[in-house]
Amino acid sequence: MGETNPVFDHDDVEIQSDEVLFQGFFQVRGLTLRHRLFDGGWSAPMKRELFWRENATCVLPYDPVRDEVVLIEQFRAGALGREASPWLLEVVAGINEPGDSAEVTATREAQEEAGLELAALEHICDYLVSPGGTNELVHLYGACVDASGAGGIHGLDHENEDIRVQPLAFTEAMDALKTGRIWNAPAFMSLQWLALNRDRLRREWGGC
Repeated sequence: MGETNPVFDHDDVEIQSDEVLFQGFFQVRGLTLRHRLFDGGWSAPMKRELFWRENATCVLPYDPVRDEVVLIEQFRAGALGREASPWLLEVVAGINEPGDSAEVTATREAQEEAGLELAALEHICDYLVSPGGTNELVHLYGACVDASGAGGIHGLDHENEDIRVQPLAFTEAMDALKTGRIWNAPAFMSLQWLALNRDRLRREWGGC
């Protein structure tokens, strides 16, 4: 019998092969591996395909004076085939460029996608999107902004972005959560965080 409560890490995985199966807008990699078992010994070799991409950063812009969040609306191919519209209400987000920190990515994407300047950033959490099938890690932040001029259509033409900026009162955003109008993880998680921290943020951030 193995240890009662073994603690495993990367050293307890043996990667036998790692190859790129597909390279397009995204990458798919195929791994052959085995790992240690809780009751001792090793698993049989297994094949796993992974949707592979760089870490991403998502940020919820919030105006503590106006008590508004700034969300963006855009088409998402991954939402096709569902009952709800594939135009999603989301937070600002982008893939981290090589060498860029999450904070740099948040600042860049807020300007590109929503025309916003971030006056303050607070880290919410880091989370794995769906580790059974992808390596993607998301850095999630809240940000203090002046939402008084937020709106319009934004995005980069060469990235085929067509983004409508949607300022919403805090109560409207929470209603959108309750009714299912917002149904993507970063927006859901960051708005729940805001609900828990809203009073503190309005005190601490003031007018940014």
